Amino acid sequence: MAAQPPTRWTLFRTLLAAAVAVSAATLSASPAQAAAGSPTGVAGPKPTAPAARAGERCWATHYGPQPPGALTASGEPFDNNADTAATSLSRRPQLPFGTRVQVTNVANGRTLVVRVNDRGTFVQTPQEPKCLDLTDGAFSRLGGSLDPDAGHIVVTQTVLG
Repeated sequence: MAAQPPTRWTLFRTLLAAAVAVSAATLSASPAQAAAGSPTGVAGPKPTAPAARAGERCWATHYGPQPPGALTASGEPFDNNADTAATSLSRRPQLPFGTRVQVTNVANGRTLVVRVNDRGTFVQTPQEPKCLDLTDGAFSRLGGSLDPDAGHIVVTQTVLG
């Protein structure tokens, strides 16, 4: 007599048992074993960028062209000439929407207060210390060049609240 194919219930129980076994093995692994299986080589959650301290230099970039009717992460219509900015999703602690930040261009001393109304997917690293993504208008008012595109300006930032 030929063997019957497994039922959905049998497959579900088998997959569930395998998932429980993998979870148990991961939870009981040493930190070195857990790090070996991690894509970053570090056990635990992925590292995040710390919030820049007042006076610490970082890069401010700009949005560039955006489609008409685009919305920010806060839900308001995007205005590429407003004094607003996005902070990195990797920033900890995250700046709440509405937070005002004083931004100063290190090269020329120009200062501008922007309001956080968006989140960016950029990541702050030692090689690319990006801290804010400014609207094109704010970037220009701080002395950043859009044509030709300077890419970023070096700034200091102070969270005003």
